[in-house]
Amino acid sequence: MPAPPYWDRACAELASRDEVLRRLIAAHRDDVLRGSGDAFRTLVNAIVGQQISVAAAAGIWRRITGAHPRLTPQALADADAADLRAAGLSTRKTEYIQSIARAFVDGRIDASVWSSMEDDELREELVAYRGIGPWTADMVLIFHARRPDILPLGDLGLVNAAARLYGWNGASRTERLRQHAERWRPWRTVATWFIWRDLDAEPVIY
Repeated sequence: MPAPPYWDRACAELASRDEVLRRLIAAHRDDVLRGSGDAFRTLVNAIVGQQISVAAAAGIWRRITGAHPRLTPQALADADAADLRAAGLSTRKTEYIQSIARAFVDGRIDASVWSSMEDDELREELVAYRGIGPWTADMVLIFHARRPDILPLGDLGLVNAAARLYGWNGASRTERLRQHAERWRPWRTVATWFIWRDLDAEPVIY
């Protein structure tokens, strides 16, 4: 998947505005935001990753995709729930994923119309489904819709990494990030991705 069309411009503008991002962009100049290219796959991957470590999520994801390599909505809608739990999913996440798979199958979720929707409109549609909270919706907006100005303040890894990079102390890290990120507009997705890139040994992909 090629870089988003705004990537080079966003990197240049962010580097000119923010010394920390200038360093991160220089260090990871050969990496770009990438996603799976499939809306359902991105959504399921994000649900798997909710509230667990990156390593734990990666293990569960490998087992699910090993059992269902095509990972279609129909395949997961028809899957034995016990098999999904055996892959490491909780009972609740299994219910969420199979319910969302059925919504894709019957057309209640139609990713083909997402490109015509504003960020908040798409986020509102997604969070109407059980199992999709603001963080999960933001992962879809970033990695599948590849919207340029998403700031996932519900991502604790991002908040803590930003606090470390910018030297913020105290209990107001999320608010400090919210305020600081105003200088990143309209490229908060790109800034977020580079902070994640500095945090993880491999690029984040959903």
